[in-house]
Amino acid sequence: MFGGGGATAFGNVPNTGFGTGMPLSTNTMNSTPNTNPNKDFEVVNPPDDSISCLAFSPPTTPNVFLVAGSWDNNVRCWEVERTTGKTVAKSMQSMQGPILDVCWIDDGTKIFMASCDKTVKLWDLASNQTMQVAQHDAPIKSCHWVKAPNYSCVMTSSWDKTIKFWDTRSPDPMLVIQTPERCYCVDVDYPMAVVGTASRNIIIYQLENTPREYRQLESPLKFQHRAVAIFRDKKNTPTGFALGSVEGRVAIQYVNAINPKDNFTFKCHRSNVVNNGYQDIFAVNDIKFHPVHGTLATVGSDGRYSFWDKDARTKLKTSEAMEQSITCCAFNSDGQIFAYAVSYDWSKGSEFNSPQKKNGIFLHPCFEDLKPKNK
Repeated sequence: MFGGGGATAFGNVPNTGFGTGMPLSTNTMNSTPNTNPNKDFEVVNPPDDSISCLAFSPPTTPNVFLVAGSWDNNVRCWEVERTTGKTVAKSMQSMQGPILDVCWIDDGTKIFMASCDKTVKLWDLASNQTMQVAQHDAPIKSCHWVKAPNYSCVMTSSWDKTIKFWDTRSPDPMLVIQTPERCYCVDVDYPMAVVGTASRNIIIYQLENTPREYRQLESPLKFQHRAVAIFRDKKNTPTGFALGSVEGRVAIQYVNAINPKDNFTFKCHRSNVVNNGYQDIFAVNDIKFHPVHGTLATVGSDGRYSFWDKDARTKLKTSEAMEQSITCCAFNSDGQIFAYAVSYDWSKGSEFNSPQKKNGIFLHPCFEDLKPKNK
C-alpha cells in the first residue's frame, strides 16, 4: 500500500536485473471484459481521482519505474517487473493541488512534480524528501528537464502565460519568457521545445545556448490543442511535432518542411458509424512517439488507444474501447511497454462523472505492434 513520507525509500530498492531488454510476456490474467477488454496488465493501487500524467524512468535506472500524477493531489510510483508485468507500489508524495505533470531527471534519481498549487516540487527518491524548486502565478501545466551542454534546468509552463527556466539550486528563475496565451500543451526534446497555447498559438523554441523563440506557426487545426509530441528524423534529430486537438484530429508538422505536402492532418478517435449524418468525435488527450520505431500512439476520450505510422500514413492498431476515457500515455525507455491511464477526462462535464467507474493504469506489450509496416 502507498504511504506518505514513511513509504519505501528508493535507495533501498534492490536491483532485480531490469533493463535487460526482455519484453513483457503475453497477459493471461482474467478480467471482466468491460474494465479490461484488451487484457492488458493492470497496475496495482491506481489513483483515486482522474489521472493527468504518466512517465517512465529513464534508461539510466537499472529497474523500470512508472510514476503517475493525479487530481487527488498525489504522485505515485511503481516498480514494473518487465518479464511478468507485475507492479509493486513503492512510494507516494502529495502536493497542495491537483498534479498536472511529472518528469524525471536524466540520471533517474529525482522526479519533478507540477501542480495547480502554482509550484513545482523536486522529489529526491533516495531520501524520499521533497523541496520546492519553481513558482508561477497560476497553475503549472508542464515541467520538463533540460540537459544542455552548457546548462541544465527544469522548464515549466503555466496558465499565467509564461515559461520559466529554473536552476534547482536557486529560488529565482534563470529566464522568463512570455507566451501569447495560457500554455495548454508542451513537449521538449533538446534542442527543441514546442508550446501550444490557448487561442491556437504554436511557438517553437530553440534551447541551445540561451533558450529563445525560434518561430511562431499558424495552427493547422481549427480547434483547441490538447496534446503535442516532438518527433525525430532518421538522423535522430528533433525535426517536427504531432499536434492533437479536441476535434479528434492530429496534425503532423515539420519545423522546416522540404515539401509542404510533408505536413498533413488525419482524423482519429471518431466513431465508425455515422447516425443521421453525424459522427461522434472525441478529444485527442495525449500523443507519444515510440523511442525505437518512431511511430506514434494517440489516446482519446473514446477510451481507445491507436498506433500510427506517420511516414506511411497508415493506422497500425486500434484497441477495444475502455469503460472511460484514456487521459494520458507513455512508453518506457526501450519501447517495450506502453502505459495508459483510464479515468474520466471531464469532457462531458460533471454530470457524466460516475464515481462507480474505476480508475486504472494498464501496461501493454507494444514493441511488435508499433513496428512500421513493410512497404
